[in-house]
Amino acid sequence: MSFITEPSHPVVQVSAAIFLLLVLAGLTAKILRRRHPERDFRELEYRIRSWWLICAVFLGAILAGGSAGLILFTFISYLAFKEYISLIPTRRVDRRVLFWAYLAIPIQYTWIQLEWYGMFVIFIPVYMFLIIPIRLVSLQETRGFLNAAGTIQWGLMITVFCLSHAAWLFVLPPALNPAAGPAGLVLFLVGLTEFNDIAQYLWGKSLGGPRILPGVSPGKTWAGFLGGVLSTAFAALLLAPFLTPLRGFTAFFIGAGIGFFGFLGDVTVSALKRDLNIKDSGGLLPGHGGILDRVDSLLFTAPLFLHFIRYYHPG
Repeated sequence: MSFITEPSHPVVQVSAAIFLLLVLAGLTAKILRRRHPERDFRELEYRIRSWWLICAVFLGAILAGGSAGLILFTFISYLAFKEYISLIPTRRVDRRVLFWAYLAIPIQYTWIQLEWYGMFVIFIPVYMFLIIPIRLVSLQETRGFLNAAGTIQWGLMITVFCLSHAAWLFVLPPALNPAAGPAGLVLFLVGLTEFNDIAQYLWGKSLGGPRILPGVSPGKTWAGFLGGVLSTAFAALLLAPFLTPLRGFTAFFIGAGIGFFGFLGDVTVSALKRDLNIKDSGGLLPGHGGILDRVDSLLFTAPLFLHFIRYYHPG
C-alpha cells in the first residue's frame, strides 16, 4: 500500500484536524498556566506532550500504509504483553514458557500479513491455548500450574489477539471502503475509542453523580459513561461518511457500541490493576501511565468493530 499524500484524502484531512486540536490544547494549557500560576498544570502538559508523540507515530504509520501499520501494532502488542508480564506474579520456571508466548506475537501478525483469516482467529484462542499448558507440563512443576497457564493465556488474548483485530483492518479490500480505504477504518476505530475515553472523563468530571462501579474504578460515574457513549455515537455519525462506508443509524449504532465496549475495556484493566494494587500499568507515557493504560479500551473495541465491518460487508 502506498503512502497517502493527497491533501483531499479524508485520512489526511482528519489527521490535520487532530494535530490542530493538539495545537489548541497546548495553547489552552499555556493560557491556564499564566492565568492560574498557583495551580499545577504539569500533568496536563505531560498528557499533551505524550499525545503529540502518540499521534505522530500512529498517524505516520496510518499514512504510510498497511505494512507500517502492521509493524506498529506488532510492536504495541509486544510492549503491552511485556508490561502485563512485568505486573503479574510469575514463577522462575515460567520464563521458559514465556519464550513461546512472545513468539506467538510475530506469528499472529504474520497471519494478518498473509491475509489468512482462518488461522488468525484460532491461532491464539486454540493453538496457544494448548501449547502453553503442554510446555508447562514438560517442566514438571505442578505448584502454581493453573495460575501460570491462565494468566499467560489471558495476557496473550487481550494484548495480542484482541489488539490484532485493529491491525486486520489494514488488509481489508479497499473496495469495502471507497471513501477512505483501510486506513480510514483504522483511524475511525482508534480515533473514536480515544475520543470516548476523553469524553467519559470530561462528562464524569463535569457532572459527577452516582458512581457506576465504585469497587473497580471509583472515578467512573453514570454521567461519564452515558455522556461518553452518546458523544461517541454522535461523533461516529459525523465522521463515518468521511472515513467509513457506514451511514445514518448504522454509524450511530457502531459509535455507541465503541463507547460501551471502550468503557468495558477500561474497567476490565482497572480491575486487573486494583487486584495487583497498582495505579498505572507503567510509566512509559508521561501523564498517561503505561501502554495498557492507553490501549485498554481498544482491546475491547477492536474485535467489535472488525467483526461488525465483516458482517456489514460479508463479501
